[in-house]
Formats: sequence, structure tokens, C-alpha cells
Amino acid sequence: MNITNSGFILVVEVSGMLIEFRFKNYRSFRDEAVLSMEASGLGMYKNSLIKYNSKTSLLPGVAIYGKNGGGKSNVIRAFWLAVQFIKNAQRTQHADAPIPVHPFRLNDYSQNAPSAFEFIYTLEGIKYWYAFSADRERVYSESLHYAPKGQKALVFTREGQEFDFTEEKSKRKLIAKMVASNQLFFSVACTMNDQACVNAMRWFRERIYFSRDYSDIPKQLLDYSDNPGMLKAISDYAKAADFGIEDMQFEMNSKEIQELEMPEDLPEGVRSALARFLQALSQTSDNADAKIAMNEVKAISMHQGKDQHGNGQLYPLDLSDESDGTRTLMSIAPAIESVLANGGVLLTDEIEKGLHPLLVDYIVAKFQSKETNPKGAQLIFTTHNTELLNMELLRKDQIYFADKNHEDGSSELYSISEFGTRTTENIRKGYLLGKYGAIPDLDIEEVK
Repeated sequence: MNITNSGFILVVEVSGMLIEFRFKNYRSFRDEAVLSMEASGLGMYKNSLIKYNSKTSLLPGVAIYGKNGGGKSNVIRAFWLAVQFIKNAQRTQHADAPIPVHPFRLNDYSQNAPSAFEFIYTLEGIKYWYAFSADRERVYSESLHYAPKGQKALVFTREGQEFDFTEEKSKRKLIAKMVASNQLFFSVACTMNDQACVNAMRWFRERIYFSRDYSDIPKQLLDYSDNPGMLKAISDYAKAADFGIEDMQFEMNSKEIQELEMPEDLPEGVRSALARFLQALSQTSDNADAKIAMNEVKAISMHQGKDQHGNGQLYPLDLSDESDGTRTLMSIAPAIESVLANGGVLLTDEIEKGLHPLLVDYIVAKFQSKETNPKGAQLIFTTHNTELLNMELLRKDQIYFADKNHEDGSSELYSISEFGTRTTENIRKGYLLGKYGAIPDLDIEEVK
């Protein structure tokens, strides 16, 4: 529960929060990097914090700044790589398949050492600790702990192919025998319905979202064609991006494709596969002329204009006629709305790409407000948008920097809280002047 400024108690149902993410020896990060979502004791914007327990509150978002090539994108990459491997290791890691880690390569020893990843998170009131380390060939270590009754307890630990368990020993020993050296016990155990692992895995499968740059928005809209709420949300984001848009209309068209209607320029392999599919379909269908229904979604925006008499009138524009910013905001809308509705973590690289600074504020503010973020969703993003450093939306402990050491080429991740800045200090000015590092070292010619 949280007490608002008005004194009313607001009950907030939170689910799937990140507490801390650590990684080491991944791409430009040689040493351990720590991204903590625990709030400090700052007094500003307390109502935006997510109440975890009586002693700890969590941040609804973190912004990562840094110069090009400084390593900020690698923080997102590290998170993404670890999550994808955790979710899919049991099916992608066949014999001799390389583990998709990328160690630091600017010395003669790190590239032969394992990369390490650790997540501390909470799901449905239970705290979890999961970690693994691996190189391209094998998993070195792995562990899962949880606290179902408030006390940290071991689910399993692993060193190489040696495993240790405190519960379900006989079952987990059998599972361990099936785990290859390039696989995660965590992933394999989920396929064998180990309940503790299944519960812990739900956070990775259901509560983590990555924003992508969609080039085909209509195809994305097709995924939500039966979800009026999501289509309305996408429409609302389009209106926010372009004040000239009064409404959005989505048209669903179905067309039937027969073998004879295949485009002439269709690749032969695709043509053959589709022909075989049509043949198989016709053999199992009562209709000898079996057809495939292909759905298409067309998005049309209605813009305010005037007719020849000067009267207000709505005119349609195709999605292709909209600005890059409008389409960008529409493309990330489903991820934003999904995480806000369900709880969890959304990660996006270069959030301001194609967006006006006010639209970035619009997105960030959704996570900072209890009204639009009742489930305690979190946003982790990289950015060059220095307007957010005016601290009108974010707290100091929500600002991180990624910078690269010129001497050895390694990146480091650090919070502005480490600088002991005063509340009244102009953070944006200090950053642009180089006080916190993580900016390009440029000599700008004076304009005369």
C-alpha cells in the first residue's frame, strides 16, 4: 500500500519487479556492472516509487546515458542475451552448439574467461536469485535461490557438471543427468515440470518485454486484431504523437490464395512448400478447392482539415503517409501497454529515436505515475535526451551512466548517486560540462 499526498491509501497490486541485474565480461564490460532498481533515501518523487516491503522501495525506471561507443547499449544487450538463453537453452543448445556469449576482447585473458549474469527479482511476492556463468563451449556455474517463506533457500547450485540440491533430490538428480555441458539446468528442469523452476521461469517468459523497431506495423496490428483495447491504445499513442490525428481506423481484409494465384516472383522454395501445404490441405478438406485465408490489417488515420468552404472536415491518410515519429510511437505502444497492464520490465535502446523529447516525456511519465502504472511496471532505457536530466520526471537514483576507459577500452556502469550531488544542483548542465563523464571528448570550433 502507498499513501498519496492527499492522505488516501492507494492499494497497488505489483507483480514481476526487477531488483538488481549484474553482469561481467560481456562485450565492452570486462568488470562487473551492477544495475540496481532499489531506491535510495531521496525525498523527491516518493509517490512514484514501487513499494516492495516495509524497508525497500523500487524504482519505476532507469535512464542510461553515455556517449556513442561507451557501452550503454551493451547493458540492454547483456540483459537480452541472458534472458533469451535462459528461456531457450533447452531447445537451442544441441550438441556442440556454441553458447551465444561475447566476452571482452581487448586483453589476452578475458576472452578465455566465462561471462557471468545474475538476476534478483520478485514475482507474486516471492524473491528469486538466479545466476549463471558460461563461455562459448560450456556452463561454468549456475544457481537458483528463492524465499517462499521470507528466508533465502537453495533450489539448486551447479559447478560444471556437479549439482547440489536441498529439495526434490531424487527428481533433480535425474534431470541433472540430462543436462548437457552447454545447457542450463534451469531451462531443462522447466521442461521436466520442476515446479520451483517453472515458477521462477515465469518472470523471464511473462514479465520481460523488449521494444523493437517494427518496420511492418500492419503485421504487428494483426497480432492484436482481436484485442480492441490494444488497438485503442495504439490509436491513442498515434494521437499523442500527432495532434492532427482525430481518430484511427483499422480495416481487416481477408483474401483467399489458391495455388494458381501464387505470385510469379515467389521464390521456388517458398512456392514448393506452399504447394505441398495446399495439397495436404485439400486432401484433408471436404472442399476440393482448398484455400488459405490471408488476413491483412490496414491502418487509416483521420486528420482534421477544411473543405473548400472552410468547414472542418476529417480526411483519411494511410499509415505510410504518417511521420516517422508517429509510426515509431505506434510500434512501441503494444510493449508499453502490455507491461503497464501486466507488470514486469520493459527494456528499450535509444528510446528517443524518431521521437520528439515531449513524446519521450510522455512515455516515461506513464511509468512514473501510479495512475497509469498500477502494477509497478519498470522501464529501463538508454538515451541521449538530456532534457530528462532537468529532474522534472526522474530522481537522481534513476540516472545511470555508461562510459569507456580510454586506457584499456573497458566500459563501466555507474549511478549519479555515487557523486553525492546536491538536490539543487543542475544535473543537466553538469553532465554537458563533463562532470559525470560519459560524453564525447570533442573540440568544437568557435563560430565567429
